[in-house]
Amino acid sequence: MIGAYEEDPPTAWLLLSSRFCVRRPTSDHHSPASPTTDKHFYPSTLVSGRRPIGECPLTPSSSTRAAPPTANPTSIPSPSPRGIMGDVVQMHFSTPDYVIFALLLVASTCIGLFYALSGGRQRTTQEFLLADRSMSCLPVSLSLLATFQSAVAILGVPSEIYTYGTQYWFLGVSYFLGLLIPAHVFIPVFYRLRLTSAYEYLELRFNKTVRIMGTVTFIFQMVIYMGVVLYAPALALNAVTGFDLWGAVLAMGLVCTLYTTLGGLKAVIWTDVFQTIVMFAGQLAVIIVGAHQAGGMGQVWRKAINGSRIASLDLNPDPTERHTFWTLGVGGVFLMLALYGVNQAQVQRYLSSRTEREAVMSCYVVFPCQQVVLCLGCLMGLVMFARYGEDSPLDKGYVKTNDQMVLYFVMDVFRDLPGLPGLFVACLFSGALSTISSAFNSLATVTMEDLIRPYCPAMTEAKATLLSKGLAFAYGLVCLAMAYTASHMGSVLQAALSIFGMVGGPLLGLFCLGMFFPWANSTGAIVGLVAGLVMAFWIGIGNFVSRMAVPTTLPPIINGTAMPLPGNMTTLITLITAKPKPTGVQALYNLSYLWYSAHNSTTVVIVGLIVSLLTGPMKEKDLIPGTVYPVLGNLLFFLPEYYREILCCVTPLPHKPKAIDTHPYQMARKESNGVSHPKEQEKTEDTEREKDEDEETATPQPSCRLAHTLQETAL
Repeated sequence: MIGAYEEDPPTAWLLLSSRFCVRRPTSDHHSPASPTTDKHFYPSTLVSGRRPIGECPLTPSSSTRAAPPTANPTSIPSPSPRGIMGDVVQMHFSTPDYVIFALLLVASTCIGLFYALSGGRQRTTQEFLLADRSMSCLPVSLSLLATFQSAVAILGVPSEIYTYGTQYWFLGVSYFLGLLIPAHVFIPVFYRLRLTSAYEYLELRFNKTVRIMGTVTFIFQMVIYMGVVLYAPALALNAVTGFDLWGAVLAMGLVCTLYTTLGGLKAVIWTDVFQTIVMFAGQLAVIIVGAHQAGGMGQVWRKAINGSRIASLDLNPDPTERHTFWTLGVGGVFLMLALYGVNQAQVQRYLSSRTEREAVMSCYVVFPCQQVVLCLGCLMGLVMFARYGEDSPLDKGYVKTNDQMVLYFVMDVFRDLPGLPGLFVACLFSGALSTISSAFNSLATVTMEDLIRPYCPAMTEAKATLLSKGLAFAYGLVCLAMAYTASHMGSVLQAALSIFGMVGGPLLGLFCLGMFFPWANSTGAIVGLVAGLVMAFWIGIGNFVSRMAVPTTLPPIINGTAMPLPGNMTTLITLITAKPKPTGVQALYNLSYLWYSAHNSTTVVIVGLIVSLLTGPMKEKDLIPGTVYPVLGNLLFFLPEYYREILCCVTPLPHKPKAIDTHPYQMARKESNGVSHPKEQEKTEDTEREKDEDEETATPQPSCRLAHTLQETAL
């Protein structure tokens, strides 16, 4: 999807440079704004220049330079007369390539039709939106992986490695905490509250206003991004292969809309499984064939070492440095939390699991899968370097941007192997389809559960299901409209992509504020979210303006920076020029994009806590049990009970009440979520009912409208 989700404002005008012929140099070395889609999450990389790691000379030694394409006709195909250097080289698909690409679309559609006509036939909102909470660990984990493994990441990671080396691999360090924390903190809270939308939690913890603000922010974020993630890979494919641009956009958009609307979340998850396999197959094929043509992986590794592409551990603590161990390993944790902790697309998959244990296990399974995906991207980049050395197709002018260079490399490697280019394109568009379908389904869910159903409590299940399908279809059409809009936005597209990355951190901060700090109140949550969004937009826009202020008449810049995204949902660019180290506000604008999520989420938490303390903190007795994770109570165990009570840090009630007042659409019984309590849970309820009978008689339960029954399991 949806990707995301990087906290870095992207410069998307280079993404469209193949269409608009725009290439504008900037001077911001460390600026991140130069992700989404994203997208993590993760990475898109568009670079107009390169600098080999550890080397200052602009002209590399002959030992690391590959023969220019024109000097080695066996290395680079000549599909058309080249004329002079700088002409964009366009290669073309064969019939087997088109057949394989078509099979991807047909198979995805068939999966949607199968689940539309089997089982419950998507007749309830719980089946359509949550797959009847019946999914097992493996498909959920692969869907979690595919959701933010967008086409932008498939194109971006190899380009990052080719240009700057393997430093980016240290992002894998952040996956450990980035998946462990959701597994043992966010999933238990969300799953035990029996939610459908992650934003239901915000109303249970704060109030309806906070819930609506979070929902609208998420919808705004995803709608802006959907068209870009569909249009960008199609544009790159068209520029390199001549593949019909709008044919690819319409085919993907309509097929994705069809199977998402017909098959619901179950079809989306199983299609993600199929598309994940295709993604692995396409990347492996490129690596195996490319390494064989380069003389084997040993030769690839030697060339990478000679070319300074094998990066060492960089422990520089400077937060304005784009990629160091700390920015990747620590800053990346917050990006992963924004993607895998509180993003609706991922939370929806957790909630579709049969049991809480399977939801937790899906996080554990996706961890090695993420490492494999990262390694495949790194290996592709090293194989690219082994083939081209310092004479990249980008430097020769055969392609306009680095994302096109990956496709050029694939067409070059597979030029004598019909069908394999089609396999990689199927791999590429599998990433796009998995991201877009997840966006459709999650948007339909939050719109239905957070914006419509609360105000239409009398709506029947049949009407709600039909409306949910209509919403998924409508968002599909919106995606196509946004893709068309993206094609006409030119350099303004940067702002659209920036918005996606900038709101991920504040949303993470909002959930952390409610889940970890019991005394935070609704006023603090609202003010904190607004402050976080203002801070995010200020830094993002300030970064963009400061870079655009650089005169465009500067001489050509050879050194460059690629901005990959773990959320996989945005496109970043930053070019390097020699300049003094930024200070003051300019240093804030130059903050590494990997710290954006941490910075913006921390802003929400700090401002929210201050405002909550000034306006009257929440008391523990006013909290709905199960909405606060007792992390502070555990960390401050050494304090006397009196002070812990003052700080509202006493572990939440050991026994959850049987009835919590809320609205009928939030009822966690079978009528609303399609799942009844297990027998063991009912026994627990009976036991605790007898134990607490006197207490319940003395202290009446709060009363509002209807009872919301929670699972009798202490956090």
